[in-house]
Amino acid sequence: LVGEGALVAVCGRDAERLARAQSLLGESALCFRADVSDAAQLDAFVDATITKFGRLDGAVNNAGRASGSSVANSDDDAWRDDLELKVIAALHVSRSVLPALEITKGAIVNVLAIMARTPQANSTPTTAARAAGLALTKAMANEVGPLGVRVNAILIGFIESGQWVRRAQDAHQSLEEFYANLVQGSHIPLGRVGRAQEFADLAMFLLSPRAGYITGVGVSIDGGLSPVI
Repeated sequence: LVGEGALVAVCGRDAERLARAQSLLGESALCFRADVSDAAQLDAFVDATITKFGRLDGAVNNAGRASGSSVANSDDDAWRDDLELKVIAALHVSRSVLPALEITKGAIVNVLAIMARTPQANSTPTTAARAAGLALTKAMANEVGPLGVRVNAILIGFIESGQWVRRAQDAHQSLEEFYANLVQGSHIPLGRVGRAQEFADLAMFLLSPRAGYITGVGVSIDGGLSPVI
């Protein structure tokens, strides 16, 4: 987004990671400390963004963590926490930014996972939350389309990210070895994990006017991994 000339605001809980983001994104970016599961903090982030930039053209909901267990062994609190993080937070952000996006005829992108369409055993509550995110995307697109606002979802497979770096370290493997094992074990048709830049390119396209006639869809970026179209 920054490379395309956009002014960017991001939020997160970790001060150190926010500092790194500020260095990466540049002084023009707003890096705001907020917990997306806290409605008041989210509202403060949205207000600070609009105050700083004077307008809003797009919003990306990208909060998440892996949380999988069997239904029989799960507990209600784990489900509530996961839905709060992955669904309610996205709903709250979307509701908060809608007035600004209506002015600019902007777009919302919800970052989900391919398991939203293909939930496996022992994958809840994450897969249930991601499926809810996909339903939210479609319902919201139908509601706000008449206002000129588009809503789409990106369903990711295995994409380069910090979580894989941490898992490689925990497994005492090099990142290259970890990725190779991940690809082999998952049988990804393209034979590699996705690059962060490839995800960024797709998100940028969906947010931009170039995708002006695309709304209410979930686009997979997974190297062919998903068994469904």
